[in-house]
Amino acid sequence: MSDFFNQPSVWIVSIIKVVVLMALMMTALAYLSWFERKVVAHIQSRWGPYRVGPHGLLQPLADGLKFLFKEDPTPGGVDKLIYFLAPFLAMALALCSIAMIPFGPSPWLQIANVNIGLLVLFAITSLGVYGVALGGWASNSKYPLLGGLRSSAQMVSYELSMTMSVVGVVLMAGTFNLREIIMQQQGYWLGVIPRWNLLAPPFPQVLGFFVYFVSAIAETNRVPFDLPEAETELVAGFHTEYASFKFAMFFMAEYANMITVSCLATLLFFGGWLSPFSAGGMMVWTLYIPTAVLAACAVLLFIDGLRYSTRFGRIVLPILALALAGLAAVCALPGVLAFVQGPFWFLLKVFLFLFFYVWLRGTLPRFRYDQLMSFGWKLLLPLSIANVILTSWMVLVNSK
Repeated sequence: MSDFFNQPSVWIVSIIKVVVLMALMMTALAYLSWFERKVVAHIQSRWGPYRVGPHGLLQPLADGLKFLFKEDPTPGGVDKLIYFLAPFLAMALALCSIAMIPFGPSPWLQIANVNIGLLVLFAITSLGVYGVALGGWASNSKYPLLGGLRSSAQMVSYELSMTMSVVGVVLMAGTFNLREIIMQQQGYWLGVIPRWNLLAPPFPQVLGFFVYFVSAIAETNRVPFDLPEAETELVAGFHTEYASFKFAMFFMAEYANMITVSCLATLLFFGGWLSPFSAGGMMVWTLYIPTAVLAACAVLLFIDGLRYSTRFGRIVLPILALALAGLAAVCALPGVLAFVQGPFWFLLKVFLFLFFYVWLRGTLPRFRYDQLMSFGWKLLLPLSIANVILTSWMVLVNSK
């Protein structure tokens, strides 16, 4: 610790990275709300946010201003310290976990590279239950109390399955360091099939990934496991008595947890920032996929802007398209081309997991609470233990 403070350049760089990551995360959380509403709307044959800016792109700003200036009543009889602390605790823990995530091979793309990063990350995320449980208890109301109790039981139960599901990955990698877990997944089968933990010997972690992702959905209180905030039974569950920006903090903490578990799924099972394509030989063209994707988005956005229904949209969308085209041109530069490969593939995989989250919400009904608990204890936990046993045996056999 003394060495850290004796090197001003180290902590100045760390502060800069924290500020940049916070700005990007808060923007991502705002637009993840917009993305979810848009996707669910299209699943249900609706438009979704459309009026506040072109395609509703300014809807997150409108929502933020509404939460900021909305009346913020405090119910009588609440434990004020815990009542106000709970949303801050939920939000702070959700954001702290992002600091452990490496978004690319460059040290600039990670805030804290800890040797036991996976353990630290699980330790932080496991504390998230306190924000929800304390918020329900401190509200001094029956419905939030039931939501908090449900949350405590659900999150503790599925935390066991989720933690056990990644033990197979740790056994195969031999480390808790997130960067080393990714580097252990380098290489390709037959030159084309990536050696990600989902597919890699000695025991592909298909079962571990299934248990992990289902447990992660339950851990983040998302459909079909959103029992702590089941509005059909509990009004709004643990956050019934919260309004204004305190409610928004619970809302953003849920989205931040979605991003964290999606990042972890990418790191542990899908090769992190590693490309699914071998960039050697005839496959060298795959290096230009990020540039091509940005350029294609720019063209589509420009065409859509020219025929948009409002004058504001016909101005803003082409400007955004030109910005994307400029970004695509920058990404094509030799020095930048190599740097963007890791973040591009990492964020693309995380985006696909987030899309699956939203897809589930628009597709599946909510479980009953007894079904939820039975599913966790009677199916997922035994499967995770079986995955640990089989992986241990295969690692032992392979080491001889």
